[in-house]
Amino acid sequence: MAEDMSIESYLAAGGVLTNPSNVPPRYRAELMKLMTTFVDSELAGAAGFADIINAGPGIKERIAAAKIVLEKTDNADRVLKIMGEFGVDGNRYANHHPWTARLERDADIGASRTEQDMRLAVFNYPLAGWADAVVMNLLMGRAVAVQMAEFSMVSYQPLAEAFRAIAPIEARHAELAEEGLQKLLETEDKATLQASVDYWWPRVAASFGSATSAKAESLKGMGLRKTANADLKARWGAETKAVLETLGLTAG
Repeated sequence: MAEDMSIESYLAAGGVLTNPSNVPPRYRAELMKLMTTFVDSELAGAAGFADIINAGPGIKERIAAAKIVLEKTDNADRVLKIMGEFGVDGNRYANHHPWTARLERDADIGASRTEQDMRLAVFNYPLAGWADAVVMNLLMGRAVAVQMAEFSMVSYQPLAEAFRAIAPIEARHAELAEEGLQKLLETEDKATLQASVDYWWPRVAASFGSATSAKAESLKGMGLRKTANADLKARWGAETKAVLETLGLTAG
């Protein structure tokens, strides 16, 4: 970074930061929020899926589900280690909230979250059995793929590298869900699976946030975002709709 260039100008020009010592306060706050949302969502997602492992129709399905739980927890740990460099106690953090907690199935909280638990709102809803879990994992897995592509370019280099390592793992989870849903279509009532798609579609869509985010330009200036929420959501919608259509299902 040029000596006469401010950190703000450096970031706006596409610069990257590499350690906590040169991170300005506003940047730190937004970076921590990004990491916290990811970690909380992974831990809550893993906890919810752990409860459904034994509902798997066969041993291969249960192994796949257990692997997803393990890898999501590991992905959370990878980012939590980076948060640890900013003073976060990883061991205490992982135990500070009941990650299995869920709302009623018919609750409607939009995209809202709390300061104590920054999981994406979609992870507050309960899974209704194995087939429902597979559908949710497919829709959310496709959303995570879009979000990982975005977050793999953040200006905090250690986090960008972590997300680039996490991206193919999360992509595989979506592939497993697609394979699982294809298998379920051989034995399950298609109307039941379609009902799950209809239930989860708007809740996953809400995870992309508001189309008119007041912080969007500020985050772009910090190099923590590059693409508008509406564009990310549209990409997810088009890609996921195409996958569903190959399975004979329709977007919610």
